Amino acid sequence: MPELRRAPYSYRDDPAVPAFDDSTALFVFDGVCVLCSGGAAFLMRHDRHARMNFTPARSPLGQALYAHYAVDWNETYLLIAEGRAYTASAGYLRLCAILGGAWHCLRLAAILPEDWRDAAYTIVARHRYRWFGRVAHCALLTPEQRARLL
Repeated sequence: MPELRRAPYSYRDDPAVPAFDDSTALFVFDGVCVLCSGGAAFLMRHDRHARMNFTPARSPLGQALYAHYAVDWNETYLLIAEGRAYTASAGYLRLCAILGGAWHCLRLAAILPEDWRDAAYTIVARHRYRWFGRVAHCALLTPEQRARLL
Protein backbone atom coordinates (compact mmCIF):
# COMPACT_ATOMS: atom_id res chain seq x y z
CA MET A 1 0.00 0.00 0.00
CA PRO A 2 2.86 2.46 -0.72
CA GLU A 3 1.49 5.20 -2.97
CA LEU A 4 -2.25 5.00 -3.22
CA ARG A 5 -3.07 4.85 -6.92
CA ARG A 6 -5.44 7.67 -7.74
CA ALA A 7 -5.16 10.69 -9.95
CA PRO A 8 -3.19 13.52 -8.31
CA TYR A 9 -5.40 15.86 -6.31
CA SER A 10 -8.42 13.55 -6.75
CA TYR A 11 -9.65 14.57 -3.29
CA ARG A 12 -10.38 18.07 -4.62
CA ASP A 13 -13.27 16.62 -6.63
CA ASP A 14 -14.65 14.70 -3.65
CA PRO A 15 -17.38 16.78 -1.96
CA ALA A 16 -16.90 14.77 1.26
CA VAL A 17 -13.31 16.05 1.65
CA PRO A 18 -13.17 19.54 3.20
CA ALA A 19 -11.04 22.03 1.32
CA PHE A 20 -7.58 22.41 2.83
CA ASP A 21 -4.28 24.07 2.00
CA ASP A 22 -2.49 21.46 -0.08
CA SER A 23 0.37 23.73 -1.11
CA THR A 24 2.44 21.85 1.48
CA ALA A 25 2.42 18.17 2.40
CA LEU A 26 -0.17 16.97 4.93
CA PHE A 27 0.64 14.30 7.52
CA VAL A 28 -2.51 12.59 8.89
CA PHE A 29 -1.72 10.69 12.10
CA ASP A 30 -3.38 8.80 14.97
CA GLY A 31 -3.60 11.52 17.61
CA VAL A 32 -4.21 9.16 20.54
CA CYS A 33 -1.31 6.79 19.83
CA VAL A 34 1.76 7.79 21.84
CA LEU A 35 4.11 6.65 19.06
CA CYS A 36 2.11 8.39 16.31
CA SER A 37 1.49 11.71 18.07
CA GLY A 38 5.09 11.69 19.31
CA GLY A 39 6.22 11.08 15.75
CA ALA A 40 4.12 13.99 14.51
CA ALA A 41 5.61 16.24 17.20
CA PHE A 42 9.09 15.04 16.18
CA LEU A 43 8.35 15.89 12.55
CA MET A 44 7.09 19.34 13.55
CA ARG A 45 10.30 20.04 15.45
CA HIS A 46 12.53 18.86 12.60
CA ASP A 47 10.55 20.43 9.75
CA ARG A 48 12.27 23.76 10.23
CA HIS A 49 11.02 25.14 6.89
CA ALA A 50 7.35 24.25 7.58
CA ARG A 51 7.09 22.04 4.50
CA MET A 52 4.13 20.12 5.93
CA ASN A 53 0.97 20.52 7.94
CA PHE A 54 -0.66 18.00 10.23
CA THR A 55 -4.11 16.74 11.13
CA PRO A 56 -5.29 13.93 13.40
CA ALA A 57 -6.88 10.92 11.70
CA ARG A 58 -10.05 11.40 13.73
CA SER A 59 -10.54 15.01 12.61
CA PRO A 60 -13.18 15.68 9.94
CA LEU A 61 -10.44 16.24 7.34
CA GLY A 62 -8.54 13.13 8.40
CA GLN A 63 -11.65 10.94 8.33
CA ALA A 64 -12.65 12.27 4.90
CA LEU A 65 -9.20 11.61 3.44
CA TYR A 66 -9.11 8.07 4.85
CA ALA A 67 -12.56 7.42 3.35
CA HIS A 68 -11.54 8.94 0.02
CA TYR A 69 -8.53 6.63 -0.26
CA ALA A 70 -10.43 3.65 1.24
CA VAL A 71 -7.79 3.17 3.93
CA ASP A 72 -8.47 2.10 7.52
CA TRP A 73 -7.16 4.88 9.79
CA ASN A 74 -6.24 2.24 12.36
CA GLU A 75 -3.78 0.54 9.99
CA THR A 76 -1.57 3.38 8.83
CA TYR A 77 -1.01 7.12 8.62
CA LEU A 78 -1.56 9.09 5.41
CA LEU A 79 0.89 11.47 3.81
CA ILE A 80 -0.58 13.70 1.13
CA ALA A 81 2.20 15.30 -0.95
CA GLU A 82 1.83 17.02 -4.30
CA GLY A 83 -1.71 15.68 -4.53
CA ARG A 84 -0.73 12.04 -4.02
CA ALA A 85 -1.29 9.85 -0.96
CA TYR A 86 1.39 7.64 0.58
CA THR A 87 1.39 5.19 3.48
CA ALA A 88 3.77 2.77 5.23
CA SER A 89 7.44 2.78 4.24
CA ALA A 90 6.93 4.63 0.94
CA GLY A 91 5.42 7.48 2.94
CA TYR A 92 8.42 7.64 5.25
CA LEU A 93 10.78 7.72 2.29
CA ARG A 94 8.73 10.57 0.83
CA LEU A 95 8.85 12.35 4.21
CA CYS A 96 12.65 12.19 4.12
CA ALA A 97 12.61 13.83 0.69
CA ILE A 98 10.25 16.56 1.94
CA LEU A 99 12.37 17.29 5.02
CA GLY A 100 15.51 17.48 2.87
CA GLY A 101 18.99 18.02 4.24
CA ALA A 102 20.51 15.12 6.14
CA TRP A 103 17.14 13.33 6.08
CA HIS A 104 17.85 12.44 2.44
CA CYS A 105 20.39 9.89 3.70
CA LEU A 106 17.56 7.81 5.22
CA ARG A 107 16.19 7.29 1.73
CA LEU A 108 18.91 4.65 1.37
CA ALA A 109 16.39 2.34 3.06
CA ALA A 110 14.82 2.11 -0.39
CA ILE A 111 17.43 -0.51 -1.27
CA LEU A 112 15.52 -2.92 0.97
CA PRO A 113 12.59 -4.64 -0.72
CA GLU A 114 9.39 -2.72 -0.13
CA ASP A 115 7.66 -5.88 1.13
CA TRP A 116 10.25 -6.17 3.92
CA ARG A 117 9.97 -2.49 4.86
CA ASP A 118 6.18 -2.65 4.90
CA ALA A 119 6.15 -5.90 6.90
CA ALA A 120 8.22 -4.23 9.63
CA TYR A 121 5.93 -1.20 9.53
CA THR A 122 2.82 -3.41 9.83
CA ILE A 123 4.19 -5.22 12.89
CA VAL A 124 4.83 -1.95 14.73
CA ALA A 125 1.49 -0.44 13.61
CA ARG A 126 -0.44 -3.50 14.74
CA HIS A 127 1.10 -3.43 18.24
CA ARG A 128 1.58 0.32 18.74
CA TYR A 129 -1.04 0.75 21.48
CA ARG A 130 0.22 -2.24 23.46
CA TRP A 131 3.90 -1.29 23.12
CA PHE A 132 3.68 2.51 23.36
CA GLY A 133 0.26 3.29 24.87
CA ARG A 134 -2.48 5.83 24.26
CA VAL A 135 -3.05 9.42 25.32
CA ALA A 136 -6.35 11.21 25.78
CA HIS A 137 -5.21 14.28 23.84
CA CYS A 138 -2.48 15.31 21.44
CA ALA A 139 0.73 16.56 23.04
CA LEU A 140 1.02 20.19 24.09
CA LEU A 141 2.13 22.21 21.10
CA THR A 142 3.84 25.54 20.68
CA PRO A 143 1.77 28.27 18.99
CA GLU A 144 3.82 27.75 15.79
CA GLN A 145 3.10 24.01 15.83
CA ARG A 146 -0.59 24.55 16.62
CA ALA A 147 -0.83 26.83 13.55
CA ARG A 148 0.25 23.87 11.39
CA LEU A 149 -2.62 21.65 12.57
CA LEU A 150 -5.45 21.59 10.05
